[in-house]
Parts: sequence; C-alpha cells; structure tokens
Amino acid sequence: MTLNSKLITILREIRSDGNFDASKIKSLPPEDQELIQNLRDNGLLEDALSYVESLDVDENWKELKEKLNVNKKSIVINWKSTFQYAAIFLCLFGLVYLFQYKNGKQNETKIPSDAIQLVLENGDIQVLSPNGEQQIIKKDGEVVASQMNNEINYDSDNSINKLIYNQIKIPYGKTFKITLSDGTIVNMNAGSSLKYPIQFIKGHKREVVLDGEAFFDVAKDKAHPFIVKTRGVDVKVLGTKFNVSSYKEDLDINTVLVEGSVSLSDKANKKAILAPGEKGSWNSNNPEIAVNKVDTRFYTEWINGEIVFRKTAFRDIIIKLERTYDVTIENNRKDILDKKFNASFNKNIESIEKVLETMSKIQGFTYKKEGKLIKIY
Repeated sequence: MTLNSKLITILREIRSDGNFDASKIKSLPPEDQELIQNLRDNGLLEDALSYVESLDVDENWKELKEKLNVNKKSIVINWKSTFQYAAIFLCLFGLVYLFQYKNGKQNETKIPSDAIQLVLENGDIQVLSPNGEQQIIKKDGEVVASQMNNEINYDSDNSINKLIYNQIKIPYGKTFKITLSDGTIVNMNAGSSLKYPIQFIKGHKREVVLDGEAFFDVAKDKAHPFIVKTRGVDVKVLGTKFNVSSYKEDLDINTVLVEGSVSLSDKANKKAILAPGEKGSWNSNNPEIAVNKVDTRFYTEWINGEIVFRKTAFRDIIIKLERTYDVTIENNRKDILDKKFNASFNKNIESIEKVLETMSKIQGFTYKKEGKLIKIY
C-alpha cells in the first residue's frame, strides 16, 4: 500500500517553504485537509513534515505499522471517521503518536535536577523559576493560582467541590513560599516537597503531606482542623505558627511551636500537646514523643536565610550544608564527625566556601571544591 503522492508532494512543499499556506491544501480532499490542519493545531506539523521528507513509503510502512502495534493503549483523537485513505491516516496517526511520545520523553529529561517542580493533578510538571511570573492552570483551563517570583498564591474558589491536589518539590539550594487557598502560608525549605489541595473543601479537614521541612502560619478555622501528615507523625492545629522537619535521611521528626497550640500523634496513636517554645521529637526507635523547651529561633531562622548550629555534630552539619547550598560533601576526616559546633551563617550573604573556611580554622581541616563536590581532608 502506498501513500497518496499528491499529499506527500504538498507536505514537502510546505516543508521547503517553511510556511503554512492554506491555499496549498485546498486541492486535497477534505479528509486530507482536516488531517493536516489537526497536525498543525497540535503543534506537530513541522515534525511530521520533517519525518515525511525523509520517508521511504514502501520501506517504512511496515515499520510504522509495527510501532503502532507495540502500543496497546487506546488513543482517542477527535477526528472524523470518514477517512478514505487508510494508509495516509495510519501513517500520520503513527507520526502523531511517535512525536507526542518523543516530545513527552524529551520534556521529562529536560527538567533540571535543581528546578522547582510543580506537579499538577494530571501528572504534568511545571518548572517554576524563582524570578518568574506565571499562572497555574487546571486541566480544564481554569486558573487556580498565580506565581510571582519566589511565591505561589492559590485562589479561594467556592465553585470547586472536590479535592484536587498539587505537589511542589523544592530542590537543594532553594526555598519557596506558598499561600494556600485558605490563606495559610507555608515556607518550604530546601530538599522538601508538599502535597496539598488547590482548594480546601467545606466539611473536610485541611490536610497536607510534607516530606522535608516547612514553616506553617496556619489560617484560623475552628470548623476545619489543619493537619500536616509526615512519615511518622501527624501535626494537628486550628490556627498557629510552627515548624516541621521530616527529612527521610534524619532519624528524628521535629515539630517546633512558635505560637498557638498543636497536637502530635504517631501511628500507634501516642499523643503529645505542645505549648509555644516547645519542640516535639519522634523517631521510630522511641516509644514516646519527647517534648523539650527550646529557643525557637534556632529552628525557624532558615526562613530568613540563617543557618544556626548549636552544639551540632559535624556529621549533621554536613547534611544541612548539602541541602542549603546544593553541594555534595565528601568527608575524609572521620575524627571530627562527632565534634560539636556553635555557629551562625546567612546563606544569602556567605558562600559555602566562606562557611567552610570559617569552620576549618576551628577544627584544622582543609577542603577542595570541584564544581558541586567538596572534599574535606
């Protein structure tokens, strides 16, 4: 079976001219005109034309059919079922699928590892630039939020009557701020992710899922408790300010209360109530949630770029520096891993080199930086 030579000729003319001229396709049957128009509307015309230009019809026809048969998913395209040229339809149908598949894979691989990613309800990923401005749009085209620089604001919309979730992923070296639909403000620390509804629904608890660290300033709503779910502990509040740190690589999950009151509960239903200025710590090795009085500034100043260490072991400092500055630290001085430091730095002012230079003078180590890799000797 061969392709319609007139169609191929016109496709090649369009490709060689570099322009889409509607008059060129008027001599084609309506079905062929519609097919070309659909390719153009889907942004696939140039790719399809490039492919056709190098296509040996007889040689590639079997190959195209085999590629179509490999994919067993049903693909629905809103084209009329009146095509008279089965070969043309199947060939370009194959092109549409192949190019969509290729472009999808390219989009996946193009996302940089240091990008802030917003995962939408349909699985699509939007890359957020810390200096960017854009709208966050649902799959039906409705605008649900807007980004301005390092912050996203979700709109309150009573027309949404079901829970639809977004997830934001913050890479090492970056922080980000989210205002949820109820007015709750969430400051996200480096290496963290948060899953949350784009709109909280009346009659449902306000639940979000955190991996990493975030500071919450929760809008008061007595009828709808706010719950932060982590891998081991749920933090329940009505309206308050608190910090939760729940990195997978850390043994402890820490909740530090600045204002208000929070209730902590683990999977075994063990509970603890925190008062302002207290820290609740949980890990899988302890049967109880430990509560201690703390200076909350040490746990919340990261919002302003401050890195605070108080009697902190060097092994834990390494982890924190890696997250904050998006580097990998290879420590060859095992003798200082358990040494404890008191120090304060501001990541917005002091570079990782400056931090290490200061600490090296105290402990007498040397270091070498090669790109994002730092070796300590």
